[in-house]
Amino acid sequence: MPYVTVATQADQPVELYYEVQGTGKPVVLIHGWPLSGRAWEKQVSALIEAGYQVITYDRRGFGQSSKPWEGYDYNTLAQDLKALIDELDLRDAAIVGFSMGGGEVARYLGLYGSDRISKAVLASAVPPYLFKADDNPDGGMQEQDVQQFLEGISGDRIAFLNDFTKNFFTPKDGKLLVSKPLRLYNRDIAAYASPKATYECVKSFAYTDFREDLKKFDVPTLVIHGNADAIVPLEVSGERSHDMIADSQLHIVEGGPHGINVTHAEEFNRVLIAFLNA
Repeated sequence: MPYVTVATQADQPVELYYEVQGTGKPVVLIHGWPLSGRAWEKQVSALIEAGYQVITYDRRGFGQSSKPWEGYDYNTLAQDLKALIDELDLRDAAIVGFSMGGGEVARYLGLYGSDRISKAVLASAVPPYLFKADDNPDGGMQEQDVQQFLEGISGDRIAFLNDFTKNFFTPKDGKLLVSKPLRLYNRDIAAYASPKATYECVKSFAYTDFREDLKKFDVPTLVIHGNADAIVPLEVSGERSHDMIADSQLHIVEGGPHGINVTHAEEFNRVLIAFLNA
């Protein structure tokens, strides 16, 4: 199994598990919280059939990657992404970030620029800034929301994840759009993650301000988001990111919950591939 060493912590290597499939221009798929690269199952085959090389990886602390005690801030996570891109010597790559993974896309471009990157995608993504603060009144996550997440994870993590995956695939005021076995499969992927990583990443995606990063985007960008997302609402994230990124297009998935790459996979893949082909 392929791994790339991205750091050393407590005299142990921090390794990211990754998979490379297909040939053609590279597309790096960055999963959301609290899942793994397996979350992209419905995209991998579609992208390969469209002529792309697909790279998926597990964020540190999740999936089959190392589970160190520290390093869950976005600067470190973007550094991990850079290490993978550099190791594989990717050029002219598209980076696609789902939910929390959109933060890696933003911070990577903010810190390292677009020398190796040709396009970016923010899917149900957390930028520009989720936390509702005095200087960010349009944020959608308040302190009590953050604490509810953290208490759920530190209390009964599996029960919390069970409820979270229901919300993940359920539109606001709607019904679950996936089968129970598929929902439980995603719950089990999340359960396998490091409890510490699961906890710390909540603080990262809630409190990190990506507004300055978005100003540095200089590649064509697709923002794709469901208008019934109960976890990362369109109006506090996707719409605002689109407004802040000069060369961006916004595609709204009607009735789409948070997990649109699964619940609306056909539409998601069609829009993503059309953007990549353009």
